[in-house]
Amino acid sequence: MDTEETESCAQDPRKMFVGGLSWQTTQERLLEYFGRFGDVKDCTVMRDPVTKRSRGFGFVTYEDQAGVDKVLAQGKHELDSKTIDPKVAFPRRAQPKLVTRTKKVFVGGLSVSTSIEDVRHYFGQFGKVQDAMLMFDKTTNRHRGETKPGLKQD
Repeated sequence: MDTEETESCAQDPRKMFVGGLSWQTTQERLLEYFGRFGDVKDCTVMRDPVTKRSRGFGFVTYEDQAGVDKVLAQGKHELDSKTIDPKVAFPRRAQPKLVTRTKKVFVGGLSVSTSIEDVRHYFGQFGKVQDAMLMFDKTTNRHRGETKPGLKQD
C-alpha cells in the first residue's frame, strides 16, 4: 500500500458524518449551518445516483479540528426542523463490524406488496421483534421498500 492509499484510509479528525437530515436539506443549508462552528473545507449531502433524492445524511469537513470540537460540544443540533446527528466520520474499512450495540436493523429493497406482518414474521425467527415500521412516501402513500425492524434479543 503506498502512502497516498494509506492516507485515504486513515481517519480524518476534521471530517464529520451528519445523519438524520431532512429530505429537503440542501448542501447550501448544510454549509450555512455548520459554517457557524468553523471554516468548512468541504460539505456534501449524499444523494441517490438515480433519483438524485437526498439519502438523509451527509459529510462536513472542517479546515481544522476546532470546528469539529465546537460541533461536538453543542449537545443538540437541529436543521430544517429535524434533529440531526453529527459525529466524527470513520472510514468504512477502519470501522469494527459492531461499533455499538443496536436493536435496529435497516432493510432495503422490499417489494411494495410486503406488509409489516411479513416483516415481523420473517425477523421473528431471529428473536422477538419489539417494533417494526415501513417508511412511506408522502406523495404516493406507498412504502418505499425499506423498513426498520427492532429486534429484541432474549
